[in-house]
Amino acid sequence: DNLNAESLRTELKKVIYEILDSDVPSEVFPKRINGIPRVIFVVGVNGAGKTTSIGKLAFQFGAQGAQVLLAACDTFRAAASEQLEVWAERAGADIEKGGEGEKPSTVAYRAVHRGMEEGYDVILVDTAGRLHTKVNLMNELSAITKIVSRECEGAPHETFLVVDGSTGQNALQQAREFNEAAQLSGVVVTKLDGTPKGGIVIAIKDELNVPVRYVGVGEGVSDLRPFDTEEFTEALFGDFDLSNTNAMQSYVVCP
Repeated sequence: DNLNAESLRTELKKVIYEILDSDVPSEVFPKRINGIPRVIFVVGVNGAGKTTSIGKLAFQFGAQGAQVLLAACDTFRAAASEQLEVWAERAGADIEKGGEGEKPSTVAYRAVHRGMEEGYDVILVDTAGRLHTKVNLMNELSAITKIVSRECEGAPHETFLVVDGSTGQNALQQAREFNEAAQLSGVVVTKLDGTPKGGIVIAIKDELNVPVRYVGVGEGVSDLRPFDTEEFTEALFGDFDLSNTNAMQSYVVCP
């Protein structure tokens, strides 16, 4: 009753906050689980910032003292392994690669066994950037998941969908398809460079109950940050700048 513009904004913020809020911690600490590496799948369509997000996570995990192994399971795109190898070198991480055209599941299999045998703390699996409309590629992602879960108990422990913050309703369909193929545990929203966008994640969380885990707000290695519900909600209304480096703590200084 008697809503004015300001009170309407306040009520909308409350509703959005309630939708986005989650009991699942945003941050993943790079520690082994029951003596085996923590396996994190990263999925998404081409151009969303998937490989870059993996590189930033690897760098930040390494800064916390973790031994990180990258699995280059995008064997369809010739430059994919090279791009990931550059990030591995920058992050001080190791990498398990396959030859061009080699089955992604074969690379994932080797990476998991190497991770367990050599005592890695985290395995970050870079999957092929695939269109959610391509049934055969989505089926292949399901196959990779089954192989990894068979070889490493409880894996993958996390599966993150990387979404470009400027993407609209198509991102919701992406989330539906990827969630069916790989059972998502979180969303990473990239390219939130201070501009209020990324609102599609409200619909993803509301429909699929998949929480936002990280936001990418810049090109620096510390610019992939744990999701903060309050700050993100304020940013959607233009009342907060997510790119403010003093506003959110960097992974590099996390305990």
